[in-house]
Amino acid sequence: MSAKEVIARRVAQEIKPGMLVNLGIGLPSMVANYLPHDSGVYFQAENGVIGLGARPPEGMEDPHLTDAGGGFVTALPGAASIDSAMSFGLIRGGHLDMTVLGGLQVDERGYLANWMVPGKMVPGMGGAMDLVAGAKRVVVAMVHSAKGEAKIVPECSLPLTAMRRISLIVTELAVIEPTHEGLLLRERGPDVSIDQILAQTSARLIVDGDVPEMRIG
Repeated sequence: MSAKEVIARRVAQEIKPGMLVNLGIGLPSMVANYLPHDSGVYFQAENGVIGLGARPPEGMEDPHLTDAGGGFVTALPGAASIDSAMSFGLIRGGHLDMTVLGGLQVDERGYLANWMVPGKMVPGMGGAMDLVAGAKRVVVAMVHSAKGEAKIVPECSLPLTAMRRISLIVTELAVIEPTHEGLLLRERGPDVSIDQILAQTSARLIVDGDVPEMRIG
């Protein structure tokens, strides 16, 4: 099982029936693949769709049906197309139960940086700022480190997405909860030791007693 699949499967467990959930582009969009079609979850994309389904099989893509990143998606029965004003009204009005976003860095305060890639031309943060500020829960789904560099750091060196603490970090190595006291290690990845997690984390982690292994079956 790949690191991204481990992450997506674990994040899917945070989503409950009846929720209105936004999935970010890239890895977060994989989460929809690990929820049953009858789960009663409503996925929203900020480009104006409520009721997104999983990525369609190859050859069945509809060029008029994409997520905010331009990736092909499906629409579940009862899905709705809305304009951008209503879409961002839902986000900024605090009506989203959860957003799942990718991350470049998360620091010890639980602050997220997820849009400025050093040395790359990027148009801006898109809807990420609104999502972090407006959603009831913010789950960051990202690989634990990149090119040997830790992504969970004492302080973000990249521009912050928003001045609000996120709710949860899920990587292939760990589930970490930002708290007032710091970053609390909640779960270990499959066959991952605490020492392995600490070795790839430059931020201070709070390890309180026995840390269970995440279940991703």
